[in-house]
Amino acid sequence: MKKVRPRIAFLREKAGLTQLELSRLVGVTESTIQNWESGRTGTEQIERIIKFCKALNCQVEDLIDSEDESPQEAAVKPGSLKDIHNILGTDEPSSTTNTNSENSQKRRVNH
Repeated sequence: MKKVRPRIAFLREKAGLTQLELSRLVGVTESTIQNWESGRTGTEQIERIIKFCKALNCQVEDLIDSEDESPQEAAVKPGSLKDIHNILGTDEPSSTTNTNSENSQKRRVNH
């Protein structure tokens, strides 16, 4: 029997996400992501989904009808890594924002 290794960690790192960020996007706990990445759990389900897709000659997205998706759910689908960080609230403040804030504080102190 062929031993399968999950590629979740590789794909997550390639996307620039932490385990916590991915867990929030997927809707599971961080420990679930850790278990999936290590192969302790989840690989059987992934293998079954792959078999479904091969047998039906389809993509994973084709297996579920998402017509009932609410407008709110559609609105939060990220289009970029920046969108993901914005949704999660993990984006870094820009240096211009800090500079403007620091300048305002300096002006108040000098007056």
